[in-house]
Amino acid sequence: MTATSVFTRGAATGLDHPLPTETFPTARFGPVEVILDSIIEFPDGLIGLGGSRYALLSTDATSPFLWLQSLDDASVALPVTNPHRFFSDFAVELADGDAAALGFDDGIPADVYVTVTASSVVTEITVNLKAPILIRDGRGHQVINQISTAAVKTPLFPAIPPGATVAAA
Repeated sequence: MTATSVFTRGAATGLDHPLPTETFPTARFGPVEVILDSIIEFPDGLIGLGGSRYALLSTDATSPFLWLQSLDDASVALPVTNPHRFFSDFAVELADGDAAALGFDDGIPADVYVTVTASSVVTEITVNLKAPILIRDGRGHQVINQISTAAVKTPLFPAIPPGATVAAA
Protein backbone atom coordinates (compact mmCIF):
# COMPACT_ATOMS: atom_id res chain seq x y z
CA MET A 1 0.00 0.00 0.00
CA THR A 2 1.43 3.38 -0.91
CA ALA A 3 0.77 6.64 0.87
CA THR A 4 1.22 10.27 -0.13
CA SER A 5 1.63 13.30 2.12
CA VAL A 6 -1.33 15.58 1.59
CA PHE A 7 -1.17 18.62 3.86
CA THR A 8 0.97 21.25 2.19
CA ARG A 9 0.58 24.51 4.05
CA GLY A 10 0.93 27.22 1.50
CA ALA A 11 2.79 25.05 -0.98
CA ALA A 12 2.40 26.61 -4.41
CA THR A 13 0.84 24.56 -7.17
CA GLY A 14 2.17 24.50 -10.70
CA LEU A 15 5.78 24.90 -9.66
CA ASP A 16 8.39 24.03 -12.27
CA HIS A 17 10.50 22.32 -9.62
CA PRO A 18 9.61 19.61 -7.09
CA LEU A 19 8.98 20.53 -3.48
CA PRO A 20 11.68 19.34 -1.05
CA THR A 21 10.91 15.97 0.53
CA GLU A 22 12.37 13.57 3.04
CA THR A 23 11.78 9.83 3.29
CA PHE A 24 10.51 8.46 6.61
CA PRO A 25 10.09 4.80 7.62
CA THR A 26 6.57 3.68 8.59
CA ALA A 27 5.38 0.32 9.84
CA ARG A 28 2.09 0.48 7.91
CA PHE A 29 3.18 1.98 4.56
CA GLY A 30 6.91 1.25 4.31
CA PRO A 31 9.16 4.18 3.39
CA VAL A 32 7.08 7.32 2.71
CA GLU A 33 8.31 10.44 0.96
CA VAL A 34 6.92 13.44 2.85
CA ILE A 35 6.86 17.00 1.52
CA LEU A 36 8.78 18.98 4.14
CA ASP A 37 6.17 21.77 4.13
CA SER A 38 3.54 19.19 5.08
CA ILE A 39 5.17 18.21 8.38
CA ILE A 40 2.95 19.13 11.32
CA GLU A 41 4.59 20.02 14.62
CA PHE A 42 2.58 19.15 17.74
CA PRO A 43 4.36 21.14 20.47
CA ASP A 44 2.23 19.50 23.19
CA GLY A 45 2.09 16.09 21.49
CA LEU A 46 -1.08 14.05 21.13
CA ILE A 47 -3.05 12.62 24.04
CA GLY A 48 -1.42 9.35 25.08
CA LEU A 49 1.22 9.36 22.33
CA GLY A 50 4.85 10.37 22.11
CA GLY A 51 6.53 12.29 19.35
CA SER A 52 5.83 15.73 18.06
CA ARG A 53 6.24 15.50 14.26
CA TYR A 54 3.46 14.05 12.12
CA ALA A 55 2.27 14.07 8.52
CA LEU A 56 -1.17 13.53 7.04
CA LEU A 57 -1.01 10.69 4.52
CA SER A 58 -3.53 9.51 1.97
CA THR A 59 -3.75 6.03 0.50
CA ASP A 60 -6.72 6.93 -1.71
CA ALA A 61 -7.38 10.45 -3.04
CA THR A 62 -11.15 9.80 -3.05
CA SER A 63 -11.39 8.55 0.54
CA PRO A 64 -12.61 10.81 3.35
CA PHE A 65 -10.06 9.14 5.63
CA LEU A 66 -6.39 10.03 6.10
CA TRP A 67 -3.62 8.71 8.30
CA LEU A 68 -1.88 10.91 10.86
CA GLN A 69 1.54 9.27 10.71
CA SER A 70 4.14 9.92 13.38
CA LEU A 71 7.51 10.81 11.87
CA ASP A 72 9.20 10.12 15.22
CA ASP A 73 7.74 6.62 15.75
CA ALA A 74 7.23 4.51 12.62
CA SER A 75 4.67 2.30 14.39
CA VAL A 76 2.21 5.13 15.17
CA ALA A 77 -0.40 5.96 12.53
CA LEU A 78 -3.89 7.14 13.46
CA PRO A 79 -6.85 7.11 11.06
CA VAL A 80 -8.45 10.57 10.97
CA THR A 81 -11.18 12.37 9.07
CA ASN A 82 -12.62 15.84 8.70
CA PRO A 83 -15.74 15.75 10.93
CA HIS A 84 -17.57 18.28 8.75
CA ARG A 85 -17.85 15.61 6.04
CA PHE A 86 -20.04 13.52 8.35
CA PHE A 87 -21.54 15.96 10.86
CA SER A 88 -22.87 19.16 9.27
CA ASP A 89 -23.46 20.77 12.68
CA PHE A 90 -20.06 19.90 14.16
CA ALA A 91 -18.34 22.75 15.97
CA VAL A 92 -15.34 23.15 18.25
CA GLU A 93 -15.60 25.34 21.31
CA LEU A 94 -12.44 26.02 23.28
CA ALA A 95 -12.09 27.41 26.77
CA ASP A 96 -11.07 31.08 26.45
CA GLY A 97 -7.68 30.45 28.06
CA ASP A 98 -6.96 27.54 25.72
CA ALA A 99 -7.96 29.51 22.63
CA ALA A 100 -5.67 32.38 23.60
CA ALA A 101 -2.75 30.15 24.63
CA LEU A 102 -2.90 28.19 21.37
CA GLY A 103 -3.43 31.27 19.19
CA PHE A 104 -6.92 30.28 18.03
CA ASP A 105 -8.64 33.39 19.37
CA ASP A 106 -7.89 35.48 16.27
CA GLY A 107 -10.73 34.18 14.10
CA ILE A 108 -8.41 32.62 11.50
CA PRO A 109 -9.75 29.15 10.66
CA ALA A 110 -7.88 25.93 11.29
CA ASP A 111 -8.18 22.54 9.62
CA VAL A 112 -10.07 20.14 11.89
CA TYR A 113 -9.64 16.38 12.13
CA VAL A 114 -10.93 13.74 14.50
CA THR A 115 -9.48 10.33 15.23
CA VAL A 116 -11.35 7.29 13.95
CA THR A 117 -11.74 3.95 15.73
CA ALA A 118 -12.00 1.42 12.93
CA SER A 119 -14.05 -1.78 12.92
CA SER A 120 -15.16 -4.31 10.33
CA VAL A 121 -18.71 -3.69 11.61
CA VAL A 122 -19.78 -0.35 10.16
CA THR A 123 -21.98 0.65 13.09
CA GLU A 124 -19.02 0.20 15.46
CA ILE A 125 -16.83 2.76 13.66
CA THR A 126 -16.57 5.78 15.93
CA VAL A 127 -14.89 9.19 15.96
CA ASN A 128 -13.65 11.26 18.86
CA LEU A 129 -15.52 14.57 18.70
CA LYS A 130 -14.43 15.45 22.26
CA ALA A 131 -10.72 15.76 21.43
CA PRO A 132 -10.41 17.11 17.87
CA ILE A 133 -7.10 17.98 16.25
CA LEU A 134 -6.70 21.55 15.01
CA ILE A 135 -4.00 22.31 12.43
CA ARG A 136 -2.91 25.70 11.19
CA ASP A 137 0.36 26.97 9.72
CA GLY A 138 2.13 23.66 10.24
CA ARG A 139 1.29 23.40 13.93
CA GLY A 140 -1.18 20.95 15.40
CA HIS A 141 -2.98 20.83 18.72
CA GLN A 142 -5.29 18.21 20.12
CA VAL A 143 -7.83 20.14 22.17
CA ILE A 144 -10.76 19.40 24.45
CA ASN A 145 -14.04 20.41 22.82
CA GLN A 146 -16.16 22.25 25.41
CA ILE A 147 -19.47 21.51 23.65
CA SER A 148 -21.40 19.22 26.00
CA THR A 149 -22.70 16.96 23.22
CA ALA A 150 -19.20 16.20 21.86
CA ALA A 151 -18.47 12.58 22.76
CA VAL A 152 -15.31 10.48 22.76
CA LYS A 153 -17.03 7.65 20.86
CA THR A 154 -19.56 9.02 18.38
CA PRO A 155 -20.86 6.53 15.80
CA LEU A 156 -19.74 7.59 12.34
CA PHE A 157 -22.43 5.65 10.45
CA PRO A 158 -25.39 5.29 12.84
CA ALA A 159 -27.99 4.83 10.07
CA ILE A 160 -26.31 1.83 8.39
CA PRO A 161 -28.02 -1.50 9.19
CA PRO A 162 -26.38 -3.57 11.95
CA GLY A 163 -23.98 -6.24 10.74
CA ALA A 164 -22.89 -4.35 7.59
CA THR A 165 -19.16 -4.50 6.91
CA VAL A 166 -16.69 -2.19 5.20
CA ALA A 167 -13.28 -2.68 3.63
CA ALA A 168 -10.30 -1.78 5.79
CA ALA A 169 -8.64 1.55 5.13
